[in-house]
Amino acid sequence: MFMRHFVGGIGLAIGTLAAPAQAQSEDLDALIAFLRIDDTVEIMRAEGQEYANELAVDMLGGVNASWQATVDAIYDAGTMESSVTRGFREAIDPEAVGPLLAFFESDLGREVVALEIGAREALLDEAIEEAARAEYRELTGTGDPKLQLTGDPKLQLIERFIDANDLIEQNVTGALNASYAFYSGLSEGGALQLSEEEMLDDIWSQEEATRSDTEEWVWGYLMMAYGPLSEDELSEYVALSESAAGEALNKALFAGFNAMYDEISYAMGLGAAVEMAGTDL
Repeated sequence: MFMRHFVGGIGLAIGTLAAPAQAQSEDLDALIAFLRIDDTVEIMRAEGQEYANELAVDMLGGVNASWQATVDAIYDAGTMESSVTRGFREAIDPEAVGPLLAFFESDLGREVVALEIGAREALLDEAIEEAARAEYRELTGTGDPKLQLTGDPKLQLIERFIDANDLIEQNVTGALNASYAFYSGLSEGGALQLSEEEMLDDIWSQEEATRSDTEEWVWGYLMMAYGPLSEDELSEYVALSESAAGEALNKALFAGFNAMYDEISYAMGLGAAVEMAGTDL
């Protein structure tokens, strides 16, 4: 389309644009590093391994070498991280990268991420998870939760954080979608003889219990994670979450992690179906 004598001009234009584009790519790489997605994936891998053990007991009669090999392949940390970061990169608004990087490379940003990861890792211990859940149940079991929140500024901030990021609804939707992916894998592998409508009916029947469990876990986790922050520090983080950049971050994180969970859930369903068929033989 371009005549040859425009080549020099085109080359100059590309050279002018390359530096900002490269800088933006480097900023995105840095943001991903400061968010410590790799560390989060490692924790989720451990959670997944535990879930796979429970699944084996419920559906396969226990863990065997074949199932363990399947699980290890599905919960490969490198594959999981690649899936998340790919989805994150595709979904993040480029305009949000700068403001987000400015926060997460700061001392407060680093502390927030460390606290979130530390709390998530601590919840791998069933006793600690139950204690976190019990703290929330105690809060909601002593009267109207809204009244309880009114008397505690940090709890109000956590509520704002949950609302700003739509954490309950997003997690419930993600869980139900992952269930559908798991059922699809079972069906594809021949272990589930249900119609599409029957699968959806069964999944939606889990919605209320999933929502209750999610609300309890999210609140317990966040109260633990943000407990060490001062009111001013938590307020600053909540303000980021309520901004356009924070909204973009939340959208991109859910895009990345939901894609990973859907892939894993389908693979687990298919793997379980294959294992069940082998057991039947």
